[in-house]
Amino acid sequence: MEENRVENIINIIKDMDIKNKLRLGICLTTSDWANILYNKDEMYEKFDTMLKEFDEEYRTTLINFAKYKLVMFTMAKIMEMEQSQRNKVALYLFNSINI
Repeated sequence: MEENRVENIINIIKDMDIKNKLRLGICLTTSDWANILYNKDEMYEKFDTMLKEFDEEYRTTLINFAKYKLVMFTMAKIMEMEQSQRNKVALYLFNSINI
């Protein structure tokens, strides 16, 4: 059951476009609830820099992430997970964006 939750979220992330992956990464690294073990500052810098390259809206204005329903849905599901599960998802997300 526990691994199924991780796999379900990873499958959602696999289907996201790069902008939504980066948006999710920013949400995950700026959330106090995520409580991930990895270097959140390093991860945030990577996601932030890359999203600025791909998304003019993000580069020029404050984005209301709530308008990205898939990102918010995925973030909510991640918040329901145990810390070890969140860390697996965070590591997958970080590694999947290495372009």
